[in-house]
Amino acid sequence: MAEHEPLTPLSTSQKEMLEEAVSTYQQHMTPEAAKYLMDRGIGRDAAMAFRLGIVADPAPGHEKYRGMLAIPYLGRDGQPLTVRFRCLQEHNHRDYFHGKYNTIKEDIPRMFNVGAVHRADAEIHVCEGELDAIILTLLGLHAVAIPGANMWFGRHRRMLAGFNRVWTWADPDDAGAELTGKITRQLRTAKAVRLKADVTDTYLALGAEHVLSLYRKDLATAA
Repeated sequence: MAEHEPLTPLSTSQKEMLEEAVSTYQQHMTPEAAKYLMDRGIGRDAAMAFRLGIVADPAPGHEKYRGMLAIPYLGRDGQPLTVRFRCLQEHNHRDYFHGKYNTIKEDIPRMFNVGAVHRADAEIHVCEGELDAIILTLLGLHAVAIPGANMWFGRHRRMLAGFNRVWTWADPDDAGAELTGKITRQLRTAKAVRLKADVTDTYLALGAEHVLSLYRKDLATAA
């Protein structure tokens, strides 16, 4: 999809298929997947709120994602707009013809947790990973995710242009730097939070107060 093209609304049949798929995946959450999420700082209530699940009974077109964690991209009212999938196996993903994270072919790139845009006031937080955005949400911040620089589009810039401050929490690697560079070039209100590891790893290693201190330190600098 070209950057300037508007999003095409989902058809009624697409909405129904996605709702059925996400509801089914939620029902098939396994103890192993629940432990994986808990080990990443995401408990049962958060998993339910974000409608996370496991692809045990794949919807049509989702067969190749069987056994993976389903991460729905929810609209402002909680309705699924699309789904991405995270392989939970510790193997070389390319040997199995998939990535660690997987997007449905030709799916429309969307912003994760877009409801935060509607709930936030003057500030919004942008992560690179969906689970990182969930962690920041649990810490009381309004957070969205853009899963990679190639998923950042002009419409995302327009969605965030009205905020007084856009904080970016991208991973401290080349891919994260590329995403941060795109956002900060296109939004004069954007400022990067300096991380030595991704949000989730920082939270697990050093705790909530440390993560918030990084944001507050940069907040004081930006003031």
